[in-house]
Amino acid sequence: MDYNRIASDILEHVGGKENVKNVTHCFTRLRFVLKDESKAQKEIVEHLEGVISVVVAGGQFQVVCGAKVTKIFDEVEKLVGVQSGSSEKQKFSLNLILQKISEIFTPLVPAIAAAGLIKGLLAAAAKFPMLGEFTASSTYTILNTASNIIFYFMPIFLAYTAAKALKCSPVIAMVLGGFLCHPTIDALIQDVGTKSTIFGLPVVKQAFTIGESTKVFSYTESVIPIILLVIVLAFLERGLKKIIPEILQIILVPGISLIVMIPIALVVLGPVGIYVGFGIQWLYQALYSFSPVLGGIVIGGLWGVCVIFGAHRALLPIGLNDVAISGTNTLMCFAGSANFAQAGAALGVTLKSKSAETKQVAGAGALSAFLVGVTEPAIYGVNLRLKRPMVCAVIAGALGGAIMGIGNAVNTGFANNGILTIMSYYGEGTSLGQFASYLIGIAVAFFGAAILTYLVGFEEVPAEDAGTAPVPEVKKISASVKEEEADVKVVAPVEGKAYPLNEVKDEVFASEALGKGIAVLPSKGEVVAPEDGTVTVLYPTLHAMGLKLDSGVELLIHVGMDTVEMNGDGFTRYAEEGARVKKGDKLVGFDIAKIKEAGHDTTVAVVVSNTDDFAAVTGVPASHADLTKNVILVKR
Repeated sequence: MDYNRIASDILEHVGGKENVKNVTHCFTRLRFVLKDESKAQKEIVEHLEGVISVVVAGGQFQVVCGAKVTKIFDEVEKLVGVQSGSSEKQKFSLNLILQKISEIFTPLVPAIAAAGLIKGLLAAAAKFPMLGEFTASSTYTILNTASNIIFYFMPIFLAYTAAKALKCSPVIAMVLGGFLCHPTIDALIQDVGTKSTIFGLPVVKQAFTIGESTKVFSYTESVIPIILLVIVLAFLERGLKKIIPEILQIILVPGISLIVMIPIALVVLGPVGIYVGFGIQWLYQALYSFSPVLGGIVIGGLWGVCVIFGAHRALLPIGLNDVAISGTNTLMCFAGSANFAQAGAALGVTLKSKSAETKQVAGAGALSAFLVGVTEPAIYGVNLRLKRPMVCAVIAGALGGAIMGIGNAVNTGFANNGILTIMSYYGEGTSLGQFASYLIGIAVAFFGAAILTYLVGFEEVPAEDAGTAPVPEVKKISASVKEEEADVKVVAPVEGKAYPLNEVKDEVFASEALGKGIAVLPSKGEVVAPEDGTVTVLYPTLHAMGLKLDSGVELLIHVGMDTVEMNGDGFTRYAEEGARVKKGDKLVGFDIAKIKEAGHDTTVAVVVSNTDDFAAVTGVPASHADLTKNVILVKR
């Protein structure tokens, strides 16, 4: 498989590398943040080699690639270059928050999964008397320590991923994380009987009673404090770089940052983060205590739905925080019911389907979810596409979660849910009854979903709809049209200099994938109707519109490149979508200076969107174009 070619194809059809603000990946998905989502050709991307499905959610264009995602991402990153680390400003929104949470926690998932696998194997060893000598050996101690590293030094790992997500110094952030984990600081914080100060300010220490146990402040294994610190660090660094001469920044910016952030960590943000963490745990435990069964039904049933939109990553901090404070969590138990339900539904499809291709895809998805809890191939490749298996998985997952709630199942770490990590749910302090409720829950979820799917059935989707059809090719028209041969002559809808469309600094327009036409560098900020016709589309941001001319030519007029980000600022509406217009009628006004100030190319792309309906379409360059100058020639 040529991963470079696959990456190139994906990039081409998400609008080119210039359209990529940021790209990350998780277990199975490339996660693009695009400048202009309208440039992404979702239908084409879905049918590319190596692509299972495409989901647009949470401000991201998510390309599901399954197990091949890492290799494809490596090639994408090479092609995108500096764009993957783009520092362009994004508007504050819920989508942005969810995106940043995903960027912070997703890179840690493989390490957490590995830790869960080791914990499961060690837990299994501890339950067998004949392995008693092994559990007392140094090998056991070393492996157990290895499984705890990701949790004990969580602030350091989170510092790195948070710094990458928030575009500040990863090394300085990691120093702050290491500071919180240092044995001296840990001992100082937990010595609640001794007062400590920094620069005369009191270091906050506190003991809490949770249930029957007493907890004290400890920043090792914590989640919230370091994230708060990195957020402040990001703003502090940007402020310092504005006032400190560039020649001195390499020393003064990190030095001042640490001097400022360390007291903030111990006096303000660290304690606030601990309080927030305890508050989150209290809230979750209150909900769980109200009804463990209801919690199991909701999470077991809806976790798979959250995966569809990538929202499950936003729940990870709850589970990690629970582990940091109490040493166990219930969230991943309920998530396990959902995961095994998706595996079961995919198995049901494998057994029921008459299509060899569907059987292959479903079988692979079922195996991935069953063994290691990676459900995206099952969800996107099979269950969601066929619809009924997804419903069956939700029902079975909710039922399995309810059983786990009844038995108070817990996870002694933070393991992914698969058959290979199953023993991590029977760790130290976990009763046989709790473990049994987990086993019964996942069994009900798995076999219940498989049986339901088999009995209910589903409508087979043709191969071309299953993500395996060839990529539709844009019709190539090599013939050119002379003015005397043209059946239709289209004048410029914008005054300015006309030049070939393939010279536009935008891959989508330049490739003529949207159709042939002309580009105009405007001298006047006004779009007018080139002939009588109808306004078929007028984007809310006013940067793009569609016209159906009475001659049969359909035009896409796009004002500027990436101007969708201006959200209509600098644009004026003169026409309405669906309106009849006469030649010369004003459609949209635009402020050329404002577009330039926003950092965007002012070029207006004029494209014949129904190019394939004609024998030939030719754009005609001109030093000056207006309503008197033919710029597009069409031969029927």
